[in-house]
Amino acid sequence: MHGVTNFELARLFYEMASLLEVRDESRFRIRAWQRAAQTLETLSEDVAAVAARGGLRALPGIGKEIGARIEEYLTTGRIELLERLRENLPPDFLSLLEVRGLGPRTARALWEVAGIDTIERLEAACRSGQIIGVAGIQKKTCENLLKAIAQHRAGRARALLPAAREVARQVALALSAHGGVERLEIAGSLRRMRETVKDIDILVTSTAPARVIETLVSLPSVAEVTARGETKASVRHQDGLAVDLRVVAPEAFGAALQYFTGSKAHNVRLREMAVRRGLKISEYGVFDEATGARVAGETEEDVYAAVGLPWIPPELREDGGEIDAAREGRLPALVERAQLRGDLHDHTEWSDGHHPLERLVEAAEARGYEYVIVSDHSRSLTIAQGLSVERLRQQRAEIRAVQARHAIRILAGSECDILEDGRLDFPDEVLAELDVVVASVHRPPHRPAARLARALRRGPRRRLRRRARPRQGRRDQRLTRAARPQRRPRAARGGGRRAALDQHRHALPLRARQRRPRRRRRPARLARPRADPQHALARRPAGLDPSRVECGP
Repeated sequence: MHGVTNFELARLFYEMASLLEVRDESRFRIRAWQRAAQTLETLSEDVAAVAARGGLRALPGIGKEIGARIEEYLTTGRIELLERLRENLPPDFLSLLEVRGLGPRTARALWEVAGIDTIERLEAACRSGQIIGVAGIQKKTCENLLKAIAQHRAGRARALLPAAREVARQVALALSAHGGVERLEIAGSLRRMRETVKDIDILVTSTAPARVIETLVSLPSVAEVTARGETKASVRHQDGLAVDLRVVAPEAFGAALQYFTGSKAHNVRLREMAVRRGLKISEYGVFDEATGARVAGETEEDVYAAVGLPWIPPELREDGGEIDAAREGRLPALVERAQLRGDLHDHTEWSDGHHPLERLVEAAEARGYEYVIVSDHSRSLTIAQGLSVERLRQQRAEIRAVQARHAIRILAGSECDILEDGRLDFPDEVLAELDVVVASVHRPPHRPAARLARALRRGPRRRLRRRARPRQGRRDQRLTRAARPQRRPRAARGGGRRAALDQHRHALPLRARQRRPRRRRRPARLARPRADPQHALARRPAGLDPSRVECGP
C-alpha cells in the first residue's frame, strides 16, 4: 500500500475541487470534494488505517465515489480522475484562482484565448489592456483585478463573516486534531462578529508549541507561510485570509485574548482607565506600574475587574459606549443560542442534505427547539436530487411517521424553485398540502431579481395555505418566504418590475434590496439614556461559534 499522509491526500482533494470548478462542474460535486478534503485535514487517525478496517464510509463527507478514490490512491499512488482534470492546463494555472474577482470560467478563457497562466502575466495583461474584450472583461474589470492582485500580494483580502468563521472553524479543528493544544480561542474582529474579516487570530496554550506551529504551517489549506517563530506563525489560507497563531502562557491567556480581540479603540479606553489606577495592560497581563507585579491576566474577567468593570461581550467592544454602560450596569443582554425556538429552513438526505430526517429532528430536539421545518429542494433542481411531487408526498408521509415518535413540531415544507417565467416549481394544489414554502431562484443564475418580481406579479398571495403558527389550525393565504435573490433590482428598469418589488417588499430578504452587505447599525452611544436599555442592538449569531472552541488535553 502506498505510504500517504492525511495532509497529502487532502491537498489532492482541494486541487480536485478547484479543477472541477474550472471545468464548470456542479457546485454540489465541487463542495463534496472540498468537504472530503476538510475531513482528511482534521482526521487525527491515519487514513490508511481507517481504510484498512473498512471505515472510510463512516467518515463525514466520504461517500462511495470519494472512498473509492482514496483507496485508489492508497493502492496505486495516483488518482486517474485528477490526472484527467489536469490535462491541457499549465502547472501554475490554479494560482490564478487566488485572485479575488477572477472566476474559474474567466480564468480558463484567459488561458485559452490569451495564454495567461500566472498572476504575473495577468497583471501585465491588465496593465496593457490586452485582455479587454476577453470573456466580457472591460477596463473597469482590469482596474479591479489589479487591486485584487495587490491585495493578494499584501495578504489583505477580506471575507464576509460566515466565510471567515468557516475558515477559522476548520483551522481550529485541524490544530486540535493533531495534538499539542490545551486551550484554543479565536480572537480579533471575527470574535467581535464584524461583518467582514481581514485576518483570523488564534490563541492557544500548549506544552508543545513547536508541534502546534508545525501543524499550522503544514495544513493542506495553507497557501503560503508568511512568518514562523517559536511561539507564533502567520500563514495565508487558500481562501485568501491571513491566519495568525500565537502560543501564550496560561497565566497570560486572558490578557492576550482581550488584547487581540480588540477593537483598538476599545483597548485604548481600557488602557486609559488602567493608567488612572496605576496599572499597565498589555497582552502579557495587567501589571502594577510601581512594583511591576502581575495583578491579573489569566482570564478576561480578571482583566476587566482590575479596572473596575464587569466582563464585556466581544460583540460590543467597539468603543460605542459599552465601557460607560458597563460601568453603570447597563450592558444589553445578547441573544444566545438557547433562546432560539426553531430552524426555519433545513435540508435532509432526501435532496442535498447530509443526514436522515429523524437525525435532523433528534438534533433539533437536542437543541431544545420547539419546531423544525423540513424544506428540501423541488423537482427542477435535479442536480441536488430535488423532490418530485411523488417523492414530496412520500417525504410528508415519513414526516408524519417521525412526528409520532417526537414531541417537537415537524413542519413539512419545500424550497420551491422560481422558474424562468415566474411560476413556482410545484402547482398550487401541491403547495397547498405544505406547511411552509420557501421560494428560491437557483438556475439559470442570471437576473434572479427579475424572476422574483415576475413571481410576485403572478400572485404572491396565491392560495398556498400554510399554517401561520405551529399547533394552530388557522390558514394564511400567501407565499411564505422568498429566498436567494443575488442582485438588487435597478430602479431604472421601468415601473412594473420596481412596483412589484416595492409592493411586496415585506416578502423579500435583505439581499434582494441591496447589492452588497452593509454594517448593522449600532446605537451611536450605548451610554445614551433609553426607555428600555434591553432594546440596544446586540446579537450573538447561533451555530458553532469558533470563538468558543475549547479543547481538552
